[in-house]
Order: sequence, then C-alpha cells, then structure tokens
Amino acid sequence: MCCMKDSHLPHPNPSDSFAIGNIRIRNRVILAPMSGVTDLPFRKLAFRFGAGLVVTEMIASRELTFNTAESWARLKGAGLTPHVVQLAGRDPAFMAEAARIAEANGADIIDINMGCPAKKVVGGYTGSALMREPERALEIIEATVKAVGVPVTVKMRLGWDRESMNARHLAARAEEAGVQAITVHGRTRMQFYKGSADWDAIEAVAEVVSVPFIANGDIESLSDVENLLGRSGICAVMTGRACQGRPWHAGFLAGAADLPQDIKIETALEHYQDMLSFYGKDVGVRHARKHLGWYLERLAPNIDGAERAHIMTETNPDRVIARLDAALSRADGERKAA
Repeated sequence: MCCMKDSHLPHPNPSDSFAIGNIRIRNRVILAPMSGVTDLPFRKLAFRFGAGLVVTEMIASRELTFNTAESWARLKGAGLTPHVVQLAGRDPAFMAEAARIAEANGADIIDINMGCPAKKVVGGYTGSALMREPERALEIIEATVKAVGVPVTVKMRLGWDRESMNARHLAARAEEAGVQAITVHGRTRMQFYKGSADWDAIEAVAEVVSVPFIANGDIESLSDVENLLGRSGICAVMTGRACQGRPWHAGFLAGAADLPQDIKIETALEHYQDMLSFYGKDVGVRHARKHLGWYLERLAPNIDGAERAHIMTETNPDRVIARLDAALSRADGERKAA
C-alpha cells in the first residue's frame, strides 16, 4: 500500500518516493498527460527539472494498432524512465493489443484514459464518456491488465455530471480488476475545466481504494500540494495546466529549488529548438506557437502586443529565437530594475 489511511501516521512529503506495482517513482508530483502539450520535448524538460513521473500524450489504441505515424511519435520515450504510455479507446481488443505494442516498445506502465473531456474524444465514446458506461470501462480495464505484464493504471473524472458522480464505484471496481494506481481529476466531464476542482470529492474516492491514489485538478502551488498530500489516502498529485510555459514547475512543487530567470529563458529557447528538431521546421514552428505564448505570459507578461504578435506569427526560426530571447531578457531586466 502506498499511502496509509491512519490519520495518526505522518503525511508524505512531495519529495518522497513511492511505488506503482514494482515500479519506483522518485517523488510524488507527476506531470499530467496533456494532448498537444506533453510531447517528448516537453516531457524531457519536465523530467530533467524533477517531475516525479511524466506521461505521454494520449494515444488512440486503434491508431497504434494500425501503425499510424502520429501514434508512434507519441509512443517514444527517449530513455525517460519509468516510461508511462497513456492509451485511449473503447474497444477492449484494440486496447489490449495497443498495450502489448506499448509494452514491447519500452512502456513500464500503461495508463488508461477515462478522463479526457474533449468533444472529439467523447464523441467517439471514449475518454470521460466511459464514465457513463462503467461496465464497458471495466471490460477495457480487464482486457488491458490481462494483456501485459507491466502495471496498468487508470485516470478518470468524478463522473459525467454532478448527477452521476460514480468515481468511487468505478475506482473500487478498477482496483478489483487489477489496476495498480488510480488518478482522479476533481471535475465532472460536463465541467470541462470550468469552476474549481472538488478536492473533497477526490478525497472521498481515495478512501475506497488501497492502491496508490493520485489527485489531479487545480494543483498550482506548494500549499496546494501540501493540502492534498495531507488528506486521507492521497499518495501523490498530478499537475497539468500550471506547467504550461514552465516545464520546471512540477519539479519545483516536488521540492526542487526555483530556477533563476536566465535558466528559465535558456529553457524556453532550448524547448523551441527541440520542437523544431522533433517535428521538422514547418510543423515544429506551428506546434511551438502555443508554448511561445505560455512562455511570454509567464516570463514577459507586460510585453507589447505588437511584439508578441511578431513572435507568435514569425515563420523564420532564427528570427523567432532572436525576438523571443530579446523579449524575455528585456522583461527580466525590467523586473530586476523594479
């Protein structure tokens, strides 16, 4: 058991290690999988700066079994260990086969996505749509667990809507079916990312399982981590949107020292260049734009609108790097002078 539910025992520190099955996780702050965000360039940075665990972008099980280029790009681990691969789908046979492919290609842990609220995912009756079909969800879990020898985990939401919050029931049955860790995002599917995550409801789910339980939703600060790890049964936390524009943030929440501003600027520039190498120039320039926007929001919030537009729309990588470096360095200088 990862986290004791005896209130008299000391609560875990974020820097403490824990285990998912036979896999040791180096600390208790995990980077959430985010489609279009946590690609390999981003995960490499987050892991380098101290995230306890990083997870691939969601991979459609059917596409992986059909050998699509995008699914294989998402599957890459580049030596990051443990290598966690998140799969999505509603067909138990495809999920089982995709899990076998992932395991054969280095996956140390398979995570099942039952939490994505995106319309195109839910429209295919997968992701958080499975919260409406607990029996189908359990068929998928059972098939995946039987297909591989590595630990299988599941990430879910509290339910489809406030009238059908069935995460306690599904989490308990998922544990019976053999999953070795459970993550719950503290919103329903119908909330998307609106309102606030319900940490009390997350804790109520944690109380019905004994496998490692991971809390997700609105975890941004050191006090947020301390709050959740102080609750009954919560073993670790998963942070997502708070890391956009700061891939070092999960490591900071786990106890690493905050980075000096010049290292943050160097990281932004390195990230941009790595995306160009990973995707190729034309695709990389487009993929990187949202990350550039987040870096500017985090590190140069007062940037002139016209300059921001130049950086975001420029197609020449050398000019992007020059403008981004100048904008971030200028903002750092203004911050120091204030």
